Amino acid sequence: MMRFIRELRRREVFRTVGLYVGICWVLIEVATVVLPTFDTPEWVIRAAIIVAFAGLPVMLVFAWVFDVTKEGLQVQADPTDTIVEQLGARRTDFVAIGVLALALVVSLYLNLTNEVSPAVEPEPVSVLIANFENSTGEPLFDNILEEALLVGIEVAPHITAFDRDKALQIGRQIKPDGVSLDLELARHVAIREGIKLLLAGSLQQSGSDYRITVDGIDVSDGRKTFTIVEKADSRDAVLQAIGNLSAEVRKQLGDTTLGDQQGVHAQTFVAASLAAARAYVSARQLQKDGKLEAAAEYYKQAIELDPQLGRAFSGLALAEFTLGRTDQAEARWSKALSLMDTMTERERLRSLGRYYTSVAENNERAVETYSELVSKYPADVGARDSYAAASFRQLDFATAVEETRKILQIFPADHLYRTKLALYAMYDGDWETAATEAGQVIAADPANGTAYLPMAVAALARGQVDASRDAYRRMALTNKTEHGVSVAELGLADIDLFFGQISAAQERLRAGIDTDIESGTHRAAAVKYIALAQSYAEQENFSAATTAAANALQLADGDALKVSAAMIYIQAGDLALARAIVDELTEQAHAHSRAYGQMLQGMILESEGARTGAVLAMREAITTADLWLIRYQMGKAYLRAGHYPEALDELMTSKERSGEATSVFLDDMPTYRLLAELPYWIGRVQEELKIRSAARANYEEYVALRPHGGALARDANKRASKLK
Repeated sequence: MMRFIRELRRREVFRTVGLYVGICWVLIEVATVVLPTFDTPEWVIRAAIIVAFAGLPVMLVFAWVFDVTKEGLQVQADPTDTIVEQLGARRTDFVAIGVLALALVVSLYLNLTNEVSPAVEPEPVSVLIANFENSTGEPLFDNILEEALLVGIEVAPHITAFDRDKALQIGRQIKPDGVSLDLELARHVAIREGIKLLLAGSLQQSGSDYRITVDGIDVSDGRKTFTIVEKADSRDAVLQAIGNLSAEVRKQLGDTTLGDQQGVHAQTFVAASLAAARAYVSARQLQKDGKLEAAAEYYKQAIELDPQLGRAFSGLALAEFTLGRTDQAEARWSKALSLMDTMTERERLRSLGRYYTSVAENNERAVETYSELVSKYPADVGARDSYAAASFRQLDFATAVEETRKILQIFPADHLYRTKLALYAMYDGDWETAATEAGQVIAADPANGTAYLPMAVAALARGQVDASRDAYRRMALTNKTEHGVSVAELGLADIDLFFGQISAAQERLRAGIDTDIESGTHRAAAVKYIALAQSYAEQENFSAATTAAANALQLADGDALKVSAAMIYIQAGDLALARAIVDELTEQAHAHSRAYGQMLQGMILESEGARTGAVLAMREAITTADLWLIRYQMGKAYLRAGHYPEALDELMTSKERSGEATSVFLDDMPTYRLLAELPYWIGRVQEELKIRSAARANYEEYVALRPHGGALARDANKRASKLK
């Protein structure tokens, strides 16, 4: 081995390699800086690096075989031959060392002075696609071209298209006789909603050829900012032409990811035939209109025409699940998941999000999926809305607020999203934001009844009782949303119950129940029956309370009604009825249902004197779902079990999370009355812990809420007097 190394040194192989590597290093470093300035393709630099590596073995062979002498290039002499005088052997060493040193200096300089600038993300672009002008006379193209263009442009992360159905609804408010989203109506909508760009297209036919044109129109002045034309040589080639056209539109709108999108499915909406595409688009429209049976039939038709149309399987699965056909929905979802590669990445993530939300009921995975979706497509308003809703279901109200704020940065004039922001802020206990955002909606659209709920709750939380009542009275005058006169009457009764005005609340609730039943809104009547039952329980009229609770369950179903009725039954001592509800809830797949069942089991144990068992059941419930009502009941259970520090911790947490109690089942039905007794129970714990002044203050606060007395008010007054 040593002999071989000596031979390498004699033939100057090491010097030659060092010189070669140094020269290549300098050239490549300089090329990586200079060539991009001239827009040289990246493959040129990659090719240079490959050539440099490929040349190394050639240079090794050359150095072994040949030598540079005074007589020129000669074959290396063998060790036994007459030694040929080498040309400047020491000089070659110095040259090699110098080249390597230069390479190191150049490399350090370029790396220290040419910092890579962070990629600048384009600003979000909101667009509205107007109806294409179809002059071919073929209705088969109606609504398909708009759908294909939408899918194609939303491949870009920073582009979001305003919902066309929603745009048409808004357009009909502006122009009642509007039947389609033509260019004129679309521009009116865009101006109102703060959308900056319209896309207006046309389709023309000449023989068997088709010409597709899309104009980008500045909403502010109606000026065309760009025009893109694409041709198709047959009817079935039109969708592919839309895909090519979409890429050009994205380029005009600043998309920097065009080179990253590979394959036709990453470009546009593709189906095996226009007939399949037509069936799919019709199904989607019917699904949006709530006509699920008809939608399912059209999805099946689309699948028959194109068995690889993953979008159709996804839509059909959702329709069948909503119709209660769980087994069929599972099979459709399995097929849709196997065809994800036929969708764009954005569609794939959307479909997964819907699957986790609706079918799998795995909200944690839904949150993860939508989080990934918005990180990759930050301008996707629908994704942010779904992410906010999934976060809300996880009781992460702060994220719901944050995501909805980001939506309003894109569509600042959208009243629906601003109303959602106000509601999310209400649940988060951010009364200032709830009132401000709701006030903006009401100022622009006084008929939006839902916006009055966060307005009323925020006013009540800040001690503005008259303003809260006024908000509910104004809600009663609206009929645009589900929050109208019925919810307003419940809200006013909720205020009465909070202040212990039991008779006034009962009178209002009974009248509201009659009105609701007469109008066929049975669920609204059931919710009022629960509030009525709670008022009877506060009066210790348990016979009337259990009757009202039973009436509620006869009218409607759902966790909110079952849990509330079971709590009434436990108070009344009717544990058999309560246990029947517990059995139902604990068998449910949804975590909230199971957690409420475990909470009720703890309340039953407590009523039977098993206080330790009650606490353990409450702890188990919290691990299942950390809900406000469970925290509140666990605080009282700890108190009765003599665990005062733990009780204080749970009750103070309940106070901090008071926003959740304003509509405790997260259904936008007012339950602020549940907060009324919280000061009393905190006072009880503080009294046990010898925190006398704070306990007295909480007792006095509760007594002030109950000027008309009541069992707890009398006890609080007595306890406060002893602490003076």
